[in-house]
Amino acid sequence: MKLASLKGGRDGRLVVVDADLRHCAPAGGIAATLQDALDDWARAAPRLRDLAAALEAHQAKDAQPFDEAACAAPLPRAYQWVDGSAYVNHVELVRKARGAEMPASFWTDPLVYQGGSDDFLGPRDDAPFPAEEVGIDLEGEVAVIVGDVPMGSSAEEVRARGDIRLVMLANDWSLRNLIPGELAKGFGFYQSKPATAFSPVAVTPEELGEAWDGGRLHRPLLTFINEAPFGAPDAGVDMTFDFPALVSHCARTRNLRAGTIVGSGTVSNYDRSKGSACLAERRMLEQIEAGAPRTPFLKFGDRVRIEMRDGQGRSLFGAIDQRVVRPWR
Repeated sequence: MKLASLKGGRDGRLVVVDADLRHCAPAGGIAATLQDALDDWARAAPRLRDLAAALEAHQAKDAQPFDEAACAAPLPRAYQWVDGSAYVNHVELVRKARGAEMPASFWTDPLVYQGGSDDFLGPRDDAPFPAEEVGIDLEGEVAVIVGDVPMGSSAEEVRARGDIRLVMLANDWSLRNLIPGELAKGFGFYQSKPATAFSPVAVTPEELGEAWDGGRLHRPLLTFINEAPFGAPDAGVDMTFDFPALVSHCARTRNLRAGTIVGSGTVSNYDRSKGSACLAERRMLEQIEAGAPRTPFLKFGDRVRIEMRDGQGRSLFGAIDQRVVRPWR
């Protein structure tokens, strides 16, 4: 089952989307918004699946062409957005580039930060930034949306209960030149992490078939800058902490409520021939290999596309396809 939120109101209008991302059907008779569906998942999910089956059989009432550009983020705003750094080889590379040792605990205790969740970008929205000098960078990620997760839940419990309701892609934009000053204060990210963008559709795990192993999504994450291929690291490879482990970590001392989004962090492989999912990683490799980075950060007018395809080349989530622009006001 694939779900999307068409733009309209602060929380969008929920639609069910067919497997080929060609048609959709309004789900307002079941749940007006995706958050409504998540809040009442036991009742809503079976009815949404029935609507999805009718849509695939060309029997859905009020079916219409699906337009990715008409989509908000699946959750245009969320109660919580927590981003991890599950690909520890990426963290190791960051620290190596600046000559810093990596604590051994990073391999056993996940890193997470709490991002802004009140103003997500839609998949085709322009991405506004205050100035090019802030070091504009993409970060291609996989993210999951959970149901209610009780405090203290283990990874095994998260997996067994099916707490992961939906899977999607994210571009967790970063302003690299603001990060060092913020982290030096010892209080974490804020100004350096602007609005995150998400894929047009969010997909139930079972819809992903063998690509989803219950905790990792085993498909290349394709990134393009100005239509040129930039990277295709496999999201299921070199992921030190899978999603149940990340969710469990986030729920150690608090409940997670339905609609909480948990991100994987930048997808990264040890096999550098796969490319990268952020500019900072490529710049780090250039620093290590040549003594200085050569690849610039993004400029106004640059375009970033992030997508994932199945074995037949069909888009799984639709594409995040955005232009870097000056502020809207």
